[in-house]
Amino acid sequence: MIDQTAILDARILIVDDLEVNVKLLARILGSAKYRCVSSTMDPGAVCSLHRRHRYDLIVLDLLMPDMDGFQVMEGLKEIEPDGYLPVLVISAQPGHKLRALKAGARDFISKPFELPEVLARVHNQLEMHLMHKELRDFNGILEQRVADRTRALKDSYLETIFTMTRAAEHKDEDLGSHVQRISHYSRALAVQLGLDKEFVDLIFFASPMHDIGKIGIPDQLLLKPGALTPDEWEIMKRHTTMGARILGQGTSPYLRMGAEIARSHHERWDGGGYPHGTRGEAIPLAARIMNICDIYDALRSKRPYKPAFDHHQACEIIIRGDNRIQPEHFDPAILAAFTQHQQVFGDIFEECTT
Repeated sequence: MIDQTAILDARILIVDDLEVNVKLLARILGSAKYRCVSSTMDPGAVCSLHRRHRYDLIVLDLLMPDMDGFQVMEGLKEIEPDGYLPVLVISAQPGHKLRALKAGARDFISKPFELPEVLARVHNQLEMHLMHKELRDFNGILEQRVADRTRALKDSYLETIFTMTRAAEHKDEDLGSHVQRISHYSRALAVQLGLDKEFVDLIFFASPMHDIGKIGIPDQLLLKPGALTPDEWEIMKRHTTMGARILGQGTSPYLRMGAEIARSHHERWDGGGYPHGTRGEAIPLAARIMNICDIYDALRSKRPYKPAFDHHQACEIIIRGDNRIQPEHFDPAILAAFTQHQQVFGDIFEECTT
């Protein structure tokens, strides 16, 4: 229930082109101890006055010269974004009353004025409006609490991601810069593909987890300076399914996308990848994006079995192919976006390489 003091302190504006009506309504409200009553005989001034004072109730005559009450209400709708008009109209014509209610007025006062009716309707509308304000403020507080809780959960998820990524970095000291670059490559490519903000945000934080499964690969294989034997290569390929198992039990959207990327970022568009030989659009989109990003960074990086290529060489290999990498390995739309914006990759590599 609204406190009576709050009702009597409510801001009320009387709008009527007849001075006698303004004085009569002001006298009636004053007799009931309303303390913040003001008035205007200029309907064109109502909207600017309401922007400045935010009245709790506007007692509005409908029939006025130059600008009638219906036009005033149209202007008030632009000020009140939630559509609630704190308007009590004055009218002697039944047809106008119905039209006013349809236009957004909360109630009406009939002419000629009767003191009990005026006071009852003013009190009821003020009480309703103040309750509406309380509810709106309460909803705002709830929305802020939900936003704060959502942000806290997101921060918790990201902390988990960073912890697992650091664990993978511990296995390979060169991995730190690599995962940082991967985040930026993936985000840039997702933006160029026109994907929505949620997807762009997810892939930025999920992509660093692509090789989390290497935690389960023996160090002698990860750090072996020469080529792997066929048996060793089969063990190395298991990092995809290991990573998917590590991440796949989580409920976070970051972990779910991370599991998709971990499992499928070595799959190829033509079906020649691993671990399952998945092809085409059956490969998750995030993994298809990640695939080209990972290969670009691998080409730019020195490995025990190869030198580092410069930006131009890496792009030529991806776009035109060599003895190991072919254009048909990539989603054509993603390859086209990479080709068109390849310099972005070069810039990211230079900025994020320590």
